[in-house]
Amino acid sequence: MVFKRRDRKPLFRAVLESLWPRGGWGRAFQYVKHRVRRLPDAPERIARGIWAGVFTTFTPFYGAHFVVAGAIATALRGNILASLMATFFGNPLTYVPIGLISLQTGHWLLGSDLSEEHERSFIGKFVDAGGDLWLNLKALVTGHPQDWTGLAVFFDEIFFPYLIGGIAPGIIAATICYYVSVPLIRAYQHRRKGAMKAKLEILKAKAAAKSADARKKAD
Repeated sequence: MVFKRRDRKPLFRAVLESLWPRGGWGRAFQYVKHRVRRLPDAPERIARGIWAGVFTTFTPFYGAHFVVAGAIATALRGNILASLMATFFGNPLTYVPIGLISLQTGHWLLGSDLSEEHERSFIGKFVDAGGDLWLNLKALVTGHPQDWTGLAVFFDEIFFPYLIGGIAPGIIAATICYYVSVPLIRAYQHRRKGAMKAKLEILKAKAAAKSADARKKAD
């Protein structure tokens, strides 16, 4: 294949770049911001897509954020591509504070306690839930007994409080991003249109000059 990599990327390198991309997350953020501003759509539609993507990062649906963001953007009549790009608001640098804020808010709203033990085992419960899900799916085929203890603990102490607690901070963060994005995108689009118009005028002037030179030579 013409476009196939000649040197296959090692697995450890692929995992490392997923956690810390080349150039760092600052450069990745600048790239996403540049791509979002260049989307050919109305500023309000793009901003609604951004709202959907940012809000999605406050939900516990890890691995399905693109799907959730796209669905919310569709419901809000926002730009779907902008919503997918805006999910980069959630990354290894922000997921821990987002998760803890959402989890603590959820337990506070539900009247339950988030002890230090729960905080220390935050990632562990995700791992336990994934392990339980995999083992129980295998048990359906092998006929071995099923044990959903890890998933039950995960749902009660992590998933449900996270889901409830992420709504308010998600709405706040997404709304701030919406109102910041609209004027910035509109200003960028106006400036870009002005630059394109200026380039077009220059091309027209050059074409007119060439035409005038050609007429002079013909005369």
